[in-house]
Amino acid sequence: MPYLSGTTPTTSSTDLRTGLGIPGYAHPLLAPTEWGELTRPGTPVHWVALNVADGPGARPDPHCLQAVERLRTAGVRVLGHLDTARLGTAHIGTASGARAFGEVISEAHRYLDWYRVDGFLLDRCPTDGAALPEIRRAATTLRALRDKAHIVLGHGTHPHPGYVECADQLVTFQGSWSDYRWSQVAEWTADYPPDRFCHFVHGVPLGHLDEALRIARWQGAATLWFTDRTDRGCTDPWETMPGYWDEIVSRIGTGVSE
Repeated sequence: MPYLSGTTPTTSSTDLRTGLGIPGYAHPLLAPTEWGELTRPGTPVHWVALNVADGPGARPDPHCLQAVERLRTAGVRVLGHLDTARLGTAHIGTASGARAFGEVISEAHRYLDWYRVDGFLLDRCPTDGAALPEIRRAATTLRALRDKAHIVLGHGTHPHPGYVECADQLVTFQGSWSDYRWSQVAEWTADYPPDRFCHFVHGVPLGHLDEALRIARWQGAATLWFTDRTDRGCTDPWETMPGYWDEIVSRIGTGVSE
């Protein structure tokens, strides 16, 4: 298949310990089972993103506070969701919906003050080199606010290579199974270990779950979120757990098949 013609995996990928990255479940009041499953012993979760109301919201949410406390007790890393679309471009402050630097940092403060998050998922992160200085500035500021903050840049595709030095992880694929199964890995990613990359794929049928895991392994991504939910009907495929939750937990928990 096309993904096999990409870069040969590095030696470190043979010891890959794959885990789940949760892009953002629905509100805990609407998805109590989903949030509860994340604290089940043995569930291989690398991190879960908290998105209260397109950000941290206007005030602390009691249901989210309870969910975060349970995750913290279970040793699960929680990231605050920040929308950084087109941050650092000439469109800042315009009607295009771009986020000003100060607004993003203000939201980060609220996540830290209210939910004591362990880091941040910078969603809709730009991919071009022109925005790199502003994203680097944001990541540096976030790390100054929270010691050892875990920073994930949610590009959704392979960005300019310079971004890899700004964060702990990059989301280098976010999309449908039909696109993922024919995707190619960028050659520059071979210079970094798999724990630097995340893949989020929706619409993965149960019968193709093992194939999807093999693609992730070959492309060198250690943090994954595969679901059979789709984005049809303008729904968010990440809001609920996949129908094969037990199967994916079992497969990832015991290691990915060669």
